Amino acid sequence: MSIEQQCLECEEKLIGRRDKKFCSDYCRNAYNNRQNSDANSLVRNINNTLRKNRRILEELNPAEKVKISRDILLRKGFNFNYQTHIYITKNGANYVFCYEHGYLLLDNDEVLIVKRDADKI
Repeated sequence: MSIEQQCLECEEKLIGRRDKKFCSDYCRNAYNNRQNSDANSLVRNINNTLRKNRRILEELNPAEKVKISRDILLRKGFNFNYQTHIYITKNGANYVFCYEHGYLLLDNDEVLIVKRDADKI
């Protein structure tokens, strides 16, 4: 009693190994791309936002440290909901980072933008 296997993508009859799932590389790639499209889209959108945040911080902080208005970041499209990590100092200050560029929220809607060495992240 033999069960005829079909390609998971195009449903063509499979010839060859018993554990074969696809008739070709094209079908395997198409199937996997379709399966992962939602996850890839989410990750791609998050990465795009992180890269945009990093570019904005880098543009506004050509040196090691600068103090600016929070409104400037918002006008440039900075999204405060996305970051890569948070660094808490011994004094309890929370520096929020987007890769090697970070910021500290200050009073009066000011933001201190800093840059750390990539080796120390």
